[in-house]
Amino acid sequence: MTNSVVIAGGGTGGHLYPGIALAKALMKHDADIEITFIGTRQGIESRVLPREGLKLKTILSGGLLGKKGIGRWVNWIKLPVSLLQSMAFLLMHRPRLVVGVGGYVSGPVALSAWALRIPVLIHEQNTIPGVTNRWLGKIADTVAVTFEMSKKYFPAHKVEATGNMIREEFSEAKEANVPASGKFTVLVLGGSQGAHSINQAMLDALDALAPVKDRLQIIHQTGQADEAEVKAGYEHKGFSADARAFIYDMADQYRKASLIVCRAGATTLAEVTALGIPAVLVPFPFAAHNHQEHNARALESGGAARVILDKDVSGEALARIILDGIEHPGRLREMAEHSFQMGQRAATERVRRLCMDLMHRPC
Repeated sequence: MTNSVVIAGGGTGGHLYPGIALAKALMKHDADIEITFIGTRQGIESRVLPREGLKLKTILSGGLLGKKGIGRWVNWIKLPVSLLQSMAFLLMHRPRLVVGVGGYVSGPVALSAWALRIPVLIHEQNTIPGVTNRWLGKIADTVAVTFEMSKKYFPAHKVEATGNMIREEFSEAKEANVPASGKFTVLVLGGSQGAHSINQAMLDALDALAPVKDRLQIIHQTGQADEAEVKAGYEHKGFSADARAFIYDMADQYRKASLIVCRAGATTLAEVTALGIPAVLVPFPFAAHNHQEHNARALESGGAARVILDKDVSGEALARIILDGIEHPGRLREMAEHSFQMGQRAATERVRRLCMDLMHRPC
């Protein structure tokens, strides 16, 4: 076997960025390790990984959960193709370890690795594991989970609670986020694809926020579909806003934030708590097993966030919270401290060590 690791998964930033964090940690500790990601051309990995200087092998794959009609049949047809492509790649390169970080690509790659007797580690980011990871947990050598409550879904002898992997720029924080003095900065994120409901609510909030707009700075990841509309909305109302379809320099933008308004994907929450940022969480209502609301409630119960369900998100609700934050900074500071206390800044190192144990395990 070569001194290489394959990381399978992606599709969304929530699955991809933990894999990037792990890849960089592995290479930092051993410059001879070669990392290859396996993903799809359609996923976010095809845009992000080249910018990160990481290799990507694409295969034909598609998800089944939530698919109906012809789309489901097409993805069933893709499944044996993705298995063959995964098997061929692994046979050719013989990596010492395969890591599944979520997304539908993880399934065929991890299954192929198991068939070839290549060690497999899977990482589950959410409180309630998806069907694929629950099944892969039966064949994986090691399962790393973000939340202690997730351990019950996997065989006890192979599961460890590690936290969710985050990039080094997040894990090095020594205290809760303290934005530079100046304007009150709201960071708005709807996930890597954006969130129309959050985008619209922020635009609807502008009239109520008009009296404080000179004290306010907004940084907004809109997603591709809403970028033009959101930019025009801020300009029309005369607000200072940096609105973009996608934010690559996320760590820099987080550190500017006095308050974040975002979805409740596990990776976003891992980054937010690692830095200690007070949050308004609007869980994606169609997430499998409603895991985003479960994620959000965990932060809410810890005093780190306020939760607004997607059906209830409105301009009035967001404006009220933002105005309260401007007028009562002590409340936000308390939330920030609670958030920082919940952060799992050593998670990436814990998973890296599990990977090294598997790579050096006697055959």
